[in-house]
Order: sequence, then structure tokens, then C-alpha cells
Amino acid sequence: MPLPRPHFARRLVAVLACLAVLLPPAPASALSRVKDLAAVEGVRTNQLVGYGIVVGLNGTGDTLNNIPFTKQSLQAMLERLGINTRGATMRTQNLAAVMVTANLPPFATQGTHIDVTVSSLGDAKSLQGGTLVATSLLGADGEIYALAQGSVAIAGFAAEGEAAKITRGVPTNGRISNGALVEREMAFKLNEARSLRLSLRNPDFTTAKRIASAINDFMGADTAEPTDPATITLQIPAKYRGNMIRLITEVEQLKVEPDQTARVVVDERSGIIVMGRDVRVSTVAIAQGNLTVTITEQPMVSQPAPLSNGQTAVVPRTGVKVDTGDGNKLALVKEGVSLRELVDGLNALGVGPRDLISILQAIKTAGALQADIELM
Repeated sequence: MPLPRPHFARRLVAVLACLAVLLPPAPASALSRVKDLAAVEGVRTNQLVGYGIVVGLNGTGDTLNNIPFTKQSLQAMLERLGINTRGATMRTQNLAAVMVTANLPPFATQGTHIDVTVSSLGDAKSLQGGTLVATSLLGADGEIYALAQGSVAIAGFAAEGEAAKITRGVPTNGRISNGALVEREMAFKLNEARSLRLSLRNPDFTTAKRIASAINDFMGADTAEPTDPATITLQIPAKYRGNMIRLITEVEQLKVEPDQTARVVVDERSGIIVMGRDVRVSTVAIAQGNLTVTITEQPMVSQPAPLSNGQTAVVPRTGVKVDTGDGNKLALVKEGVSLRELVDGLNALGVGPRDLISILQAIKTAGALQADIELM
């Protein structure tokens, strides 16, 4: 007798629920947002730099006789304040000449505060307790974009006496939080643009094509086209003109699976090796063995025979052991092995990081490593 329809539906739902629990989950693809893969061309940070004076130091500033530009800066600053010190002898060590750097964020408006970094130029011992006097910060075009001033905060310190000295961190480098005031804006009219250019952080042909395809699928039209591995040109649809923020926000949230070149990064100084997931090896046989020579010295004391006129002497005894690694055998690495299989196989040989670098280079020379080796 067939089951009633309601009972059959409940039974089917229960079976499907059990299968969902027992079956392994599908592997999640490594999708990344367009926001993390590319940046809008023109929306960038600009570097600012300036020269200034830090005052109020407790005898830890520049030596005026040794640092002439600090003395000249002090005289020029006092002259602007109506004080003439030309020809006078000055021996103060309570000020230091510094370079002031900052990053001007994109679309920073007048009156916005930004952080600045202060670094000593002369022989000052510490900037602790100092105050930066008003300093103009210039851009690459020579124009003034911000004005910096404020108390310098340092992360290190220095203390010394007649016979001991302690230094922690770098006391001649400090930071002023919100220490600069933006006086000029970078001219960039985003809403008036008729097209956008997306710059990939890691240029790649496949990734650029996938991003353009994702944008076109979202827009429903061919508005995006990769012009080179690092650039995607996006024509602004009519409905987004005058509202670029909405367009950029929606495009940045699109998810794409990025591609990458098979690459092995090697740092010979520290022995660090990083291999990408797409590294493949053709069929190759590997043997690893080193010639090890061990020399040990075990001096022995030689005693004279009883009732003899001999003397006690130390007789050298040298032991030499040579290990040619004859026990190591060839290991066969099959074609097309994955990164995990390659690492497991090399670990089975007992290969250390230093020897692994030489093995990878030898495999590349043999033409069996399908990846680029990049030395740092």
C-alpha cells in the first residue's frame, strides 16, 4: 500500500537531511573581493615632507658647533620672531633639526588632521619631551599641503651615566598623532569622470580577464575591458554618471578567484622557502648526500714506567671520521605531483632548508620544475 502523500514528503525530507550530514562539504573556492585585488587609479596616498626644529629637549639635542644647519635654522627662526642673534655665541642643546614626513590620504579636505613622523637629522641623543615648531609639509610639486606642530611621542628611551649607558628602541625618531593640519586639497574630480581604470595589485592576465567578466556580468553589458595585465578600463554606464560612489562600492564587492604564477620564493640568508599552490614537478629522481668530515681531539696523559727517570707527558690523539652519505638513495618524484606531495617527499629524504634550496635550483636547471624561482 503506498504511503500517503504527506507521510512520503516528510520521509523524503528526512532522507535528504541525512545525506546532507553524511556527505562531505564541497570545497570552498578561494574567492576574493575586487576591492582586495585592485585599486581605482587616481585614488592614492601622496607623500609629504618638511624640515623643522624640535625644541624643549632636556640637553639631548644637537650640538650647535658640530651641526651648522641646526644653528642656522635657530638663527633664522629667531629673526622671523624679531630677535637678532647674528654673531652671538650659542651653546644650547635643547633643540634638534628634524625631517618631518606624512602621508596625505586621498580626498583629504582642508582642516583634516593627519599623523606625522619626526626623525632627527643631527647628533641629537633623544627627542623625548620635545615639541615640533610649525613646519610646512610639501608635496612632490613643491606646494605646501599641510602644517605640522605638536608634542613628539617616542617609543624608545636613552639613559646614561659616567660608566654605563642604556638605549631601548630608537629615541631619535618619534610620532605626532594628528600632528598636521591639511591646508590644501588634492584636485581630483571623481564624479566628472567618464571612465575608470582599475589597477591590479598583482598583475596577471587571467585575473584581469576574470575581473572584467565579473563586472560585465553584473552590469549586464560589456562595460569593462582589460587593457593589459595590470589595468582594467571601465566605461561608466549612464545610470551611474554623477554617482561614482555607488558604482565603485558595487564593483568592489564583486568576488573573483584570482590566479597567480607558479613561483618559488627563496631567501638564502634565512633559509625561508615559500612555494605557491600551482608549483608542479615533472618526473625526476633526487638523491641528497653530503660529505661530512668529523675531527675529534682527545689528548691522553702518558705516565712513565715505575722507578724510571721518565716524565709525564700529554700525548695528542686525533680521531677522523668521514661520512660520505652512502646510505642515501635516489628518490623518485612522479610527474605532476602537487605541492603537498613534493614537500612530503623532500621531508622524507631528511632535507633541511639549506639543502632544499640547492635541490630546487637543481630541479629547475633540469627542466623538471614548472615554476619560477625568485631569490630574495
